[in-house]
Parts: sequence; C-alpha cells; structure tokens
Amino acid sequence: MYDYMLGGKDNLGVDRAAIDQLTRHIPEAVPIAKANRAFLQRAVRQLAAAGIRQFLDLGSGLPTQGNVHEIVREASPDAKVVYVDHDPVVAAHARALLEEEGRVVFLQADLLRPTELLAAPEVTGFLDLSEPVAVLLVSILHFVQDAGDPAGMVKILRDALAPGSYLVLTHAVATIGREQAEESAKDVYRGSSTGGATGRTEAEIRAFFGDFELVEPGLVQVSDWRPDHPEILRDEALPGYLLAGVGRKMAK
Repeated sequence: MYDYMLGGKDNLGVDRAAIDQLTRHIPEAVPIAKANRAFLQRAVRQLAAAGIRQFLDLGSGLPTQGNVHEIVREASPDAKVVYVDHDPVVAAHARALLEEEGRVVFLQADLLRPTELLAAPEVTGFLDLSEPVAVLLVSILHFVQDAGDPAGMVKILRDALAPGSYLVLTHAVATIGREQAEESAKDVYRGSSTGGATGRTEAEIRAFFGDFELVEPGLVQVSDWRPDHPEILRDEALPGYLLAGVGRKMAK
C-alpha cells in the first residue's frame, strides 16, 4: 500500500483498492506518506554524511521508491543496510528486488520479538552492534497495539545499541475532531496485514526515545524536520498527523 502511495509499481490490486478507500476518508493520506518518505531520505542522508555506516530498517515493507540503501550509497558506498519485515509476501518480493544488490540483506522477522531479531544471523553476521547503528522505525510503531508493548520493544533495541547510535522514528498522532475519519482509516488497515493502526500523544511518542538525546529540531511535524528548502513555507493543508524525530545515544 505504501508503495502505491509513493507512486511505485510493486503493489497489487488489493493494495490500490485499500488506499483508494483510505483517501476517501483522509484525502491527506498520500501527501503525508510522501512527506514521511522525504523525511526518511533526509534523515538517512544526514546520518550517512555524519559517518553512520550501518542501518537497520525495521518494518521496512518493500524497499520501495527512494530505497534506504540507495540514499546511503550516495554518501557512503561501503555502508550496510538490513531491511526487516514480517510479511512473507513482502519478504519474497524484497529479496527478488535486492538479489543483485551488494551490502544489503533482508530479514523476515517479527518486530515484537526484538531479542530474537537482533540475534538473527542476518543481523549478527552483517552488522557490528558494538559500533554505531541507525535504527529506523519509520511509520511502523502506530501499527503496534499497546498489548504488543511497543515501549518495551523499543527499549530492548535502544539498550542493544552502542553509544553514537541513532533512533529514527515517525509516528501517527492521536488528533481531536477527526475521530470518524480515523476510525475509517483503522478499518482499512484492519483488513490488511498490519492489523490496524493507532495514534498516540506527543508525550507517548517522545517516550519511545527514552534517554536518547533528540537532535535539532526535536520531535516535530514530519515535513518540518530539517526540510531541504526551509525558505519555502510549509503547506498548511498538510496537517500534523505524523511526528518525526531522530535521537542519539550518548556515552554514559
């Protein structure tokens, strides 16, 4: 579905139908998806330029338009990227898309089992967790219900990272006055492999970073995080439904 919103070709009729239904209730869905992707690319580009050479993209979906490894390679040809998703259909297509790529692997694993994920050969044999890693949780945590303990899961990931590592995150915001539209959106996602989405408050989203230090400009609307063209005013028609932030693990 994400690939379809980004204008890609790696999607199915059921994906297109679901997004067409979603945009009838939330017309801003596609612009928000594109703004989310643009944030991911900006964050990855800046981290690669700052010297990060390892990226762990969790809940990646298909390595679609503007792939992380393509963005990273612009700054560092020797950087390594591990994509992780639990969907078997995504896994099959992703491996086919990446089969000719070097320094990139795909791992089919459950985000809710972070200890197992980090111990997988695709991670331990490819990334060095004693060195800084950028963990990407972009537009995925709002698909993890509270019963799945997303806070505990992210803490395990944070604790496993070396100082100098980064957590890159975007998350849907719980908004007032849009309950009907958001419930319709939840219905769309309940019919997909995601199983449903839930927005959280700014404080709840900020808490995912734990003791990581948020880099400037902090936790902000996704299109406001270090825009490529800050002199251009943000489109006010794009509501702040998605917050974005990048946190750095400091040495103790």
